[in-house]
Amino acid sequence: MKVKGIIDSMNFSSKNIEQIFYNDDYIIEDVKSQVSFNPKRWRDEFKKALTKNIIEAKIIHTSNGLTLPIKTYSVSKQKQTLEFAGLNGYSQTSSLLKQLLKSLLEQLEDSYIVRIDIAIDFTKIPNKVIKALCKHRVPFKYANTTYYKTVKEKKTNAHIDIKTYNKSKKAKLDYPLERLEFAFKGKYFNKTNLKDLKKIFKKMEKSIKKFSDLQVEISSI
Repeated sequence: MKVKGIIDSMNFSSKNIEQIFYNDDYIIEDVKSQVSFNPKRWRDEFKKALTKNIIEAKIIHTSNGLTLPIKTYSVSKQKQTLEFAGLNGYSQTSSLLKQLLKSLLEQLEDSYIVRIDIAIDFTKIPNKVIKALCKHRVPFKYANTTYYKTVKEKKTNAHIDIKTYNKSKKAKLDYPLERLEFAFKGKYFNKTNLKDLKKIFKKMEKSIKKFSDLQVEISSI
């Protein structure tokens, strides 16, 4: 029996990606640039710090109250990265994010995919899945989350990050829900455009099978 894998986050990269927001439905706020630097605004909005490798940062404000981060990294100064996080978050905000992303797909189709997080939700993650994960990686628990790391990697993996956590606690749900999450990174996609998204689903499903022994069918956006 197959289980569903849902896209929870997507990041896109291209030159001047902010231009798709040049209309009256959006406001672009500079947070870090040659003339501005306001790291507190970034932390307040996204609960994360502006790291040193981010040389430019902007916040996109939508007409229905959403906020999206756009970042430029020092390793790719000619490209901007746009993030959609929490697409499968069991909230009104998640629904609005999905609607916004769907409305922008055509404009984003030539951008590169630099991250996709696939969420697989269970009432309780089966023990056989945990055992399969531990065959390939070493578990490391921090707060509410257990990360599965390779022996050699440190904080991040350039290809795939894997973690499990209590989604009920994180999303303040009144029913039990645990999440297994695979974060596929830029090197995994190797310059894949958004318009070719469905072509890489099979590759991602095979990777999930390899690590968790789960037969997963990834749902499109």
